Amino acid sequence: MLVERVIVLPVPIEEAWTALMDWERQPDWMLDADSVTVVSDEREGVGVRLAVRTRLFGIAAFTEPMEVVGWDPPRRLDIRHGSLVSGTGAWLLDPTAGGTRFTWREDIRLAVPVLGELAATIYRPIMRILMDRAMNGLRGYLIATGPVGS
Repeated sequence: MLVERVIVLPVPIEEAWTALMDWERQPDWMLDADSVTVVSDEREGVGVRLAVRTRLFGIAAFTEPMEVVGWDPPRRLDIRHGSLVSGTGAWLLDPTAGGTRFTWREDIRLAVPVLGELAATIYRPIMRILMDRAMNGLRGYLIATGPVGS
């Protein structure tokens, strides 16, 4: 199941990257994340491992292990999912007039025995809504917190 969403963030690319890589602050704008914990020694680059406590219907439901598998600051982050959700996600940043074009792409499968494809088909519109909410949350977070260093 491939889902892709795009938004323009009202900040320069470096500032957008800095906000995205502030792992522990991601739940401030990613509403389905209850917490994000770096579980590897490194915090940057390929090999960073994360434990993401995910909410379903507003309740912390499970912890998803993730690993950074692609790293090209400040333009691209690729992450591998590794539990109920498998596959990869990518965050792509490109400078544009008025800020940074942020593309979020998820190519995932749900590890639901027998019904995985059906579950993915049903979940796709929900995933779009969650991604849109998160991206709008990030935009609002960046506006509310102001420029980096202020």
